[in-house]
Amino acid sequence: MQMKSVEKYRIMGIDPGTNYMGYGVLEIEGRTVRSVVLGDIDLHKLPDPYAKLRYIFERVGALVDEYAPREVALESPFFGENVQSMLKLGRAQGVAMAAALSRGIDVFEYAPMRIKQSITGRGSAAKEQVASIVCRTLAIDRPPKRLDATDGMAVALCHYFTSASPLNAALGDERVKGLGGGKKAASKGGSQSWEQFLKKNPDREIK
Repeated sequence: MQMKSVEKYRIMGIDPGTNYMGYGVLEIEGRTVRSVVLGDIDLHKLPDPYAKLRYIFERVGALVDEYAPREVALESPFFGENVQSMLKLGRAQGVAMAAALSRGIDVFEYAPMRIKQSITGRGSAAKEQVASIVCRTLAIDRPPKRLDATDGMAVALCHYFTSASPLNAALGDERVKGLGGGKKAASKGGSQSWEQFLKKNPDREIK
């Protein structure tokens, strides 16, 4: 009897930032999950904000080309008191999304508390705790210098945990909304602006 081949695919997770943008790539083969790469994109030496956005687009696109993920998951911007910081972070996230979409990759988004909860069991966990559990889960012997990298890998793990659950798969989009995450844009049929997408899919916007 011929054995059925096990699907192998990759997920890229991105933790958007304006000084450092963390990323991690998981490879899934059956029930085996392993770390392919994790690191960060250094942006703090670029004084011009538009140069940062261009660099984010180029680097994320290059990472997608190199590691060929099937899906890209990002942490959604958190709501804080500093409006300018939120705007800059939202732009960085949007450009990273656009880079993945330009390669025909489906993009997903998860709220910060949801990511922490999926990794540690607590939505208020510290970055250090997230990093420790990510490294232990994936048997990463040498933790990266900056926590941005493990934050990026945490996003990838969160998406894997969410999408791999049979219950979550059965619930579909309603499950994703309930977990504080969503498929914010899909590559199939061509790219589109956020405004057009949200007008057509008002239920996809996380309030």
